[in-house]
Amino acid sequence: MSRYSTIISPQELAAASGAGDVRVVDASWYLPAQKRDARAEFEAAHIPGAVFFDQDAVVDPQSTLPHALPSPAVFSAAAGALGLSSSDRIVVYDGMGLFSAARVWWMLRVFGARDVRVLDGGLPAWQAAGLPTRSGPAHPKPAHFDAAEPGDAVVGLEDMRRIIDSGTLPIADARSTERFSGHAPEPRAGVRSGHMPGAFSLPFGELQDDGRLKDEAGLRTAFRNAGIDPEAPVVTTCGSGVTAAVINLALESLGNRNAKLYDGSWTEWGSQGDTPVETGPAVTR
Repeated sequence: MSRYSTIISPQELAAASGAGDVRVVDASWYLPAQKRDARAEFEAAHIPGAVFFDQDAVVDPQSTLPHALPSPAVFSAAAGALGLSSSDRIVVYDGMGLFSAARVWWMLRVFGARDVRVLDGGLPAWQAAGLPTRSGPAHPKPAHFDAAEPGDAVVGLEDMRRIIDSGTLPIADARSTERFSGHAPEPRAGVRSGHMPGAFSLPFGELQDDGRLKDEAGLRTAFRNAGIDPEAPVVTTCGSGVTAAVINLALESLGNRNAKLYDGSWTEWGSQGDTPVETGPAVTR
């Protein structure tokens, strides 16, 4: 069996693929600098039966932020069109191993899906295991996804202002150390460089080995090295809310279900005119 209830191995997924309530979702998404076309790659090769979840399309249509969480109604329609039900056993993967899949895992959980796992190692691990792929677009049979209200698992801009002013929650930033410190420019125009006051730097890559989630000892070491208590409530952030979810996945894998995610993340915070920004390395407290 998988080490955690949050992930599933390629072999376990292959064994369960004949079950009628198992749904597989390709959640691949890439930064522009990576110059990869997620949908084209899906149509070239995907796990049999998988559907493609477009993270640039399933968003709040009223927001200017790149990955703003949609309303329950918008998410229900999108998930249902992909043949997903909140009662299904859902497995999410991406084309890098562990990059963007955690965001869709988090979204599904936030909206009430009961059993969602991330494929350990993603499509690369599936292919390395010699398991089959299919090509072409998906043609899912529509279903009904009964989305719940997200509740307090999602943090907004004003919430973050209060958290920073009061110091009530540690903030874990999944961006690279160079972006966190302000030594590397942000990829989006008009967004300042640096980090939120008091935030801790925990690049999402520190939580994995070769696209697979680290074991318990490795995860706990990564959190401790970043100055974060993996047992305590945490709010996560990144560039646009995608890789922050890798930290949420890691925390839930360790049994911590008290992690929140700042949905607007640095794209929102760094583009405001009145939000405080710090530069330099994190100060471990």
